[in-house]
Amino acid sequence: MPDYILGIDIGTSACKAAVFDRSGLVVASRTGPYRTYYPKEGHVEQKPAEWWAAVCESVKDIFSSNEANPADIKAVGIDGHSWSAVLIDKTGEVLFDNPMWMDTRAANICGEIKKSEFGDGIFGLCGNPLAPTYTTPKLIWFGRNYPDVFKKAYKALQSNSYIVYKLTGKLSQDPSQCYGLHFYDMKKKTWDKNMAESFGINIDIMPDICDCHHIAGQITYEAAAQTGLLQGTPVAAGGVDSACGTLGAGVIKSGETQEQGGQSGGMSICLDEFTPHEKLIMCRHVVPDKYLLQGGTVGGGASFKWLRENFFPDLSFSEMDALALQIIPGSDGTIFLPYMAGERSPIWNPGAKGVFYGFDFSKSKAHFVRSVMEGVAYSLLHNLETAKETGSVIGTLYSNGGSANSDLWMQIKSDVTNKPVATPLGDMSTTLGAAMLGGVAVGIYEDFEDAVKNTVRIKKTFFPNAENHQTYMKRYETYLEIYENLKGTMNKNI
Repeated sequence: MPDYILGIDIGTSACKAAVFDRSGLVVASRTGPYRTYYPKEGHVEQKPAEWWAAVCESVKDIFSSNEANPADIKAVGIDGHSWSAVLIDKTGEVLFDNPMWMDTRAANICGEIKKSEFGDGIFGLCGNPLAPTYTTPKLIWFGRNYPDVFKKAYKALQSNSYIVYKLTGKLSQDPSQCYGLHFYDMKKKTWDKNMAESFGINIDIMPDICDCHHIAGQITYEAAAQTGLLQGTPVAAGGVDSACGTLGAGVIKSGETQEQGGQSGGMSICLDEFTPHEKLIMCRHVVPDKYLLQGGTVGGGASFKWLRENFFPDLSFSEMDALALQIIPGSDGTIFLPYMAGERSPIWNPGAKGVFYGFDFSKSKAHFVRSVMEGVAYSLLHNLETAKETGSVIGTLYSNGGSANSDLWMQIKSDVTNKPVATPLGDMSTTLGAAMLGGVAVGIYEDFEDAVKNTVRIKKTFFPNAENHQTYMKRYETYLEIYENLKGTMNKNI
């Protein structure tokens, strides 16, 4: 009997479910999309019930097609997007639609708290700035705007821990997702009751912390009926998608860096010590005793997807690549700011807006395609340059996500950052990272080094072109100037 592991990725736009063998090869996979809702300005929501429906449909379809046998699944690992606030009552009913990591409804709350007498102590405890996209201000917002419903809240879950709950009936919180909660002591790996009370949050609303690679529970009879998994199959607590993607890219040692090429953009630098930066994101890796210094941007692959859906619906992503290849590096001065839902690091401005600059009668649609690719690369560089202020040394960037399928985009990122960019053999690093957690949990892998050794393969490495880098540095200066000159206008309506 083979030792298979099921990885489930609750991504920004869809659920990916994949069965991996011990060597990390995909035995079977399915994708189940779900909607994102924009009910008001600054509100970006999803329905957790739709995540669960996508999980059930995707996993059951794998088994019904006979591509994998449920009896061969030795463990399940789950990752999910960050900074959720899934509030459930004692029966498990979800009380509100979930505000996404792009949601900025709590901007005014953050400004108020920063001015409070305890505001200065927040960063030192958790290593993260207070921004509306994090979980903490969302919980406060619900409490203030829907106090009667909020009183019914029994626990607050993350995207992956909600799916763990649906599969096992067990409530958990993994360390890698704790960074969205500003009453989490990052160094001690515990909740800080006093800080929670300062926010007006009852610490009892938080589940017990369970290490990412530990078993949170087993598949229940009800979940088995809905997914096709066998009752009793172990389920690991899992982790945040960016950290699982970092693991899936093979980044587990200090100084190694992952480049995020999914719907969101950014990077994750693996560190041995707690080394936060006020303009970046600090979280615990899914690998024990490791930290990640991260840059997280809203406009990664989502910007390219938006461009395609709204302006090039008849073109495939590869056809858009071909268009962009027609344009020289620097896009003849066309520059894109990928601030499509405000922006996270390093500017932390919920009012930031996307901008196309430098187009005129000489520009074609191909310029817009390439400028989006370059704008996302500039946002990556902005985060990497900020990380250098901590003394972090950055070498090769190990890419993951859908954009790793584009040789052009990888070359652009290499040229812009002046770093080699290595791409994986497959495009499911995040789902693989989740599966690896399950594999370590049940002993399929001895440890994380064994897991990486057996599963991670580099397909291709891109090296920077010095001439292109010089061109991009000139455009990057303009990219930064555009935002500095427009941020006052952008923030007028906040």
